[in-house]
Amino acid sequence: MDNQLKFAVIGGGSWATAIVKMLTENLHEVGWYMRSVYAVEHLKRQQHNPNYLSSVEFNLDQLKLTNDINESVAYADYLIFVIPSAFLKSELDNLTESIENKVVFSAIKGIVPETGLIVGEHFHDIYKIPFNNIGVITGPCHAEEVALERLSYLTIASRDEEKAKIMADNLSSEYIKCKVSDDIIGTEYAAVLKNIYSVAAGIAHGLGYGDNFQSVLMSNAIREMKRFIKKVHKMKRNINNSAYLGDLLVTGYSVFSRNRMFGNMIGKGYTVKSAQMEMSMIAEGYYAAKTAYELDATKSTRTPIIDAVHDVLYENKNPKKVFKKLADKLD
Repeated sequence: MDNQLKFAVIGGGSWATAIVKMLTENLHEVGWYMRSVYAVEHLKRQQHNPNYLSSVEFNLDQLKLTNDINESVAYADYLIFVIPSAFLKSELDNLTESIENKVVFSAIKGIVPETGLIVGEHFHDIYKIPFNNIGVITGPCHAEEVALERLSYLTIASRDEEKAKIMADNLSSEYIKCKVSDDIIGTEYAAVLKNIYSVAAGIAHGLGYGDNFQSVLMSNAIREMKRFIKKVHKMKRNINNSAYLGDLLVTGYSVFSRNRMFGNMIGKGYTVKSAQMEMSMIAEGYYAAKTAYELDATKSTRTPIIDAVHDVLYENKNPKKVFKKLADKLD
């Protein structure tokens, strides 16, 4: 492990907090950009994030905290972006420091709405970062279980295997196991799609569907994911690996899943706006459903679950009627 390299996390939410915790298990110092001045000052006084995973206490001597994104970018060799995709562009617009020569890893499970690109492609197309300097951090892994130091697994994807191994080494610990992959596009799309399917699982639960239906829904979801990813990026991959199927299952079934929680509220009769107002965290599946639906329209892939979630969230269609029709399409 090359501990001369410097790492910085860009983001202040629960997953960002969990990643900082993982890095501090291995590094003497970790850069951490949080937009909120209040959160930075609270962390300096109380040693924990006031808004997310507040049970995790940090050694302040290990943190290079700032609310200036350019300070973190200038500090680090490896940048880990953990900002909700809906807000990524507005944060990047504040950059004055160049990121062209940085190694950029995305732990963002969403599509950038302004460009319709997954995050890795956004950095490549807009910021001209070579794909060999881009990576993805995916699950199956919930931030809340990292906070509890429960055994968890990550997949680190990059076209450059050495960079993936460096990131994996610095995130690994007794309770975090990492494997590397070269499927940077497929794993990132899987991380996006599983949030849509988790919203579907939540809607179904809110409507009163039971475990039998949920199992069929998840079975169909992994096959739909396989068709979708194969269409956008054809390569040899095992869709049953943990980065795809495992991440789908933990997001679709876990009580920690914000996307399932969001869908559950929709199924129980909340409007989209009221459900969003009830939640303290962003449900990425909401934004992903629109972009995936529009992308699929150009790819002509059969995606009944994505279509159903899109129709409920964006066409204001009745969830009960939409899911009754969906149920007839599943096998």
